[in-house]
Amino acid sequence: MPREAYVNGRYVPHAQAAVHIEDRGYQFADGVYEVVTIHRGTLIDEEPHLNRLERSLDELRIAMPMSRPALKLVARELIRRNAVSNGIVYLQVTRGVAPRDHKFPGHARPALVMTTRQMKPHSTKLLEDGAKVIAVPDIRWARCDIKSVSLLPNVLAKQAASEAEAYEAWQVDADGFVTEGSSTNAWIVTGEGTVVTRAVGQEILNGITRISLLKLIESHGYTLEERAFSLEEAKAAKEAFITSSTSFVLAVTQIDDTPVGNGHPGILTGKLRRHYFDFMDRAGDPI
Repeated sequence: MPREAYVNGRYVPHAQAAVHIEDRGYQFADGVYEVVTIHRGTLIDEEPHLNRLERSLDELRIAMPMSRPALKLVARELIRRNAVSNGIVYLQVTRGVAPRDHKFPGHARPALVMTTRQMKPHSTKLLEDGAKVIAVPDIRWARCDIKSVSLLPNVLAKQAASEAEAYEAWQVDADGFVTEGSSTNAWIVTGEGTVVTRAVGQEILNGITRISLLKLIESHGYTLEERAFSLEEAKAAKEAFITSSTSFVLAVTQIDDTPVGNGHPGILTGKLRRHYFDFMDRAGDPI
């Protein structure tokens, strides 16, 4: 079955989907994006994702390309056309097409692109062994809270992880504190069983999976601290894990050359992963 994409008002074959060469997303990274999980035919945390999309657009002074109900309709139609049951919806909004000039164009219309992708479950080996992460310097800009398409530092971090045969790279600021992964939020569990993740601010993206997991941690009565933690504290932690719309809750068992805890996925991490999948299973009726 051929894949389709949505590009500025039209459903088109994925292989033929294209934007203008003077789209400001292409020339200036002048745009934002969202990735929404599709789990068993259900969009997970759709409203929070759209809330974050609107916030990112507001921060960059880009208008919504269409109403929220219209965006939902387009997403559902694209999922239907591509018959995706477990995967993602990717949507990207840029400031639009205009002659190349750094300042905002006067009359450009926001451009919207949407695609879907089927995803396979994590491998048994990854779930049993856990993920390796490496530490890299955080060289990103100062507004990481905006989900910008400007991802070159993240790309370099992810490539460094790949070359080190690691799943992810944790970015470390000038003070030695972990900010977040190249495409995930970072968490540790202390020896006392406290779950720790960095508090939200302009240094990290407030992940939607992160938000949902915080609520689950509270509802199940686990101890939580939102604060910065150093790379050294992470390496000495009892457990560690990452969260994202595609990693869900995934155990980290090695940081650089240091095993985390006993080098196996932690018990609390396993519980949180099960809680999160239970949450997705309860998320609602199929679209």
